[in-house]
Amino acid sequence: MPATDVEIERYKYPIGRFTRAAEYSSAEVAAFVDGIEALPVLMRQAVGGLDEAQLDTPYRPGGWTVRQVTHHVPDSHINAYVRMKLALTEPQPRILAYREELWALLADSDEPVGMSLSLLEALHRRWVCLLRSLDGDQWRRAYVHPELGVFPMQAAVALYDWHGRHHLAHVTELKRRQGWD
Repeated sequence: MPATDVEIERYKYPIGRFTRAAEYSSAEVAAFVDGIEALPVLMRQAVGGLDEAQLDTPYRPGGWTVRQVTHHVPDSHINAYVRMKLALTEPQPRILAYREELWALLADSDEPVGMSLSLLEALHRRWVCLLRSLDGDQWRRAYVHPELGVFPMQAAVALYDWHGRHHLAHVTELKRRQGWD
């Protein structure tokens, strides 16, 4: 039986859609950074032990495979890291969007997931080091996204904490539905 529209929406956004607050407390920002720090271990645990057929299973009808999701997360987070460094070193830089759906079709998205898990671990170590060094004024710095407008650092860290948990849930929810746990 094909999935219903409601099921597809739940599969697509297993933790809900990202909602941006106008402002974040320092405790919320610290929790977002903690989430970014924790993601590499959680992602490695989520895909660990999956065989090639499982890695090549889409997390939802018409969606990316677990392999593509695993490669996408460091692709996205590299972009986020660079965007944040630009925001910290230039006055409201205009950043580039990228076509993630096309990146997911490039040859490196067919490779073993271990290389992307290692990249995610190294990237997140550097990223968390940077984020934990920021002071109040730096958290208010921003970049300009061509589709989303002005994006302050606090909102960006909230978005990428959500992004990691969102894609992690794609994998863990698929495993639960398939009985792979």
